[in-house]
Amino acid sequence: MTTIVEKIADQIRSLPRAQLDEFLVWLADYELQQSDQWDKEMEQDCLPGGRMQDIIARARKDISAGRTKPLDEVLDNS
Repeated sequence: MTTIVEKIADQIRSLPRAQLDEFLVWLADYELQQSDQWDKEMEQDCLPGGRMQDIIARARKDISAGRTKPLDEVLDNS
């Protein structure tokens, strides 16, 4: 059985070059909009009362307790 994604992929493969270029521009714009939405969601999650508050509190506690390393030290060791 052919899935909807396979059908879409077949149709994309059969597009003339100009229409393929138009589709790829649309797809890039769509991906950009999705990443913008993700950024907005992350921003909301990091605000007081957001879903990231427990993680932020734990990170602050680890920093205060000295259980972290500076980022440049971690990146230099990779």
